[in-house]
Amino acid sequence: MKLLHLVSAALLAATAIPASAAEISDGKVKIGILNDQSGVYADFGGKWSFEAAKMAVEDFGGTVQGAPIEVITADHQNKPDIASNIARQWYDTEQVDSIMELTTSSVALAVRGISVEKKKIDLVTGAATADLTGKACSPYGFHWAYDTHALAVGTGGALVKQGGDTWFFLTADYAFGYSLEEQTSNFVKSQGGQVLGAVRHPLGTTDYSSFLLQAQSSGAKVVGLANAGLDTANAIKQAAEFGIVAGGQRMAALLFTLAEVHGLGLEAAQGLTLTESFYWDRDDQSREFSKRFFDKTGRMPNMIQAATYSGVLQYLKAIDKAGTDETEAVAKLMHEMPVEDVFARGGKVGANGRLISDLYLMEVKKPSESTQPWDYYKVLATVPGEEAYIKPEESGCPLVSQ
Repeated sequence: MKLLHLVSAALLAATAIPASAAEISDGKVKIGILNDQSGVYADFGGKWSFEAAKMAVEDFGGTVQGAPIEVITADHQNKPDIASNIARQWYDTEQVDSIMELTTSSVALAVRGISVEKKKIDLVTGAATADLTGKACSPYGFHWAYDTHALAVGTGGALVKQGGDTWFFLTADYAFGYSLEEQTSNFVKSQGGQVLGAVRHPLGTTDYSSFLLQAQSSGAKVVGLANAGLDTANAIKQAAEFGIVAGGQRMAALLFTLAEVHGLGLEAAQGLTLTESFYWDRDDQSREFSKRFFDKTGRMPNMIQAATYSGVLQYLKAIDKAGTDETEAVAKLMHEMPVEDVFARGGKVGANGRLISDLYLMEVKKPSESTQPWDYYKVLATVPGEEAYIKPEESGCPLVSQ
């Protein structure tokens, strides 16, 4: 009889727990934001992406299916081995359900491999290589914000149309740089342009003199900077010292965001052409979100931080709709659900995990044109997502029927 009472009590306790909450592993949803917080990309995403992720959780309500949502963060220092160790620890011992942001392509590719092995969702907003939705695609992997192909179509296409038909590249010496150079070179050539040469530099170098002299002596109309963060900013500063722009060549910042423009200042950055998939001053909705972000961080968000907000929000929406955080169910819904938020309007996710949404071709304003803090861009054109991104069936993703 005593045993019967114990069993009855246990059954009653079980039925008191909401069925949906029982479908959330470990009784909570845990998201890891893994990126560079101390190196050349610290402003690019950094701790600001962590703040954007926390904003998404707050805006969602703090819980999903009755379970609390936790966001943690770590600095991978742009090293794939460090990132891999953190990812394994998060997945194996810290009950992390999904890893996001993942600035630096070599890091994102390393973590993608571990996520596939552990059958976990990763959502990349900070890395650029199109391989993430190409040969390294995953049924549980997603790529938000931008990629090397979209940047090539946006910035590269604009400059070729304006007469910049000969190029020389300064390229960061790792997967992201190679991919950005290759994609832009292919697009320039497809438009009738020529690539006169390229030189590769170490990540985080401080002396660009020999690289810039080679670019200058090439006679190319456009010097394409296939790098990002402080690498791009330092190259632009030193190019001014060598009189490259004054001598008639143009500098194309192939991956440059609002954060780096702010760090460089309008005096040095004015006239640069670049592509972003978000701008804080685009419309009332983006301004409202960005003001809240500014109140928390003291800065306006760039496309990486806005995309991290969007990615976290979409992941939570998928869990809520699925009624579980089980990877297969959530990934399926993330492929099916439209993306409609402050970052992406009418966005959709391709079969290869690529978020397809519009990008914006920007020109950095002259100091005299800026009317308020963070008023840095003129929007030259909208680049439709369908034109900017590789079609899933042409991406090389083995999950997509050719």
